[in-house]
Amino acid sequence: MSRVLIVHHTASPATHELLEKAREGAGTDELDGVEVVTRAALQATASDVFAADAVILGTPANIGYMSGALKHFFDTIYYPCLEETRRLPYGLYVHGNDDATGAVRAVESIAGGLGWSQVAAPVVVIGAVTRTDLEACWDLGATVAATISS
Repeated sequence: MSRVLIVHHTASPATHELLEKAREGAGTDELDGVEVVTRAALQATASDVFAADAVILGTPANIGYMSGALKHFFDTIYYPCLEETRRLPYGLYVHGNDDATGAVRAVESIAGGLGWSQVAAPVVVIGAVTRTDLEACWDLGATVAATISS
């Protein structure tokens, strides 16, 4: 069975809605043989990444940057995962109240340094979450999972 790991910092109702939709999309019945594992960014470890066949990252945009929790995740897994997780498929969703450009840039930079392969455009939500945003997050989850479905 293939595994999608969702690493998230869910600090608000908006980020919680996006997490739930990404999880639903990744776990859709339309895809066979995909297990979805969810870890809070402060709890996720290199072992979680090693066990994953794809990753979805979720974060609020805080003061123009990814959350400190997601940054902590990257700080703890970067060197242990640097060689062994190259080409790992990943996707990203970000929620911000004003601007998420810096958060997206930072995550893409670190994931690129790890050699991970972005398989879908980031889902960026500014302000209130809409039905379209939720559908995009569901699609993100399904797209990431489809890259590893058996």
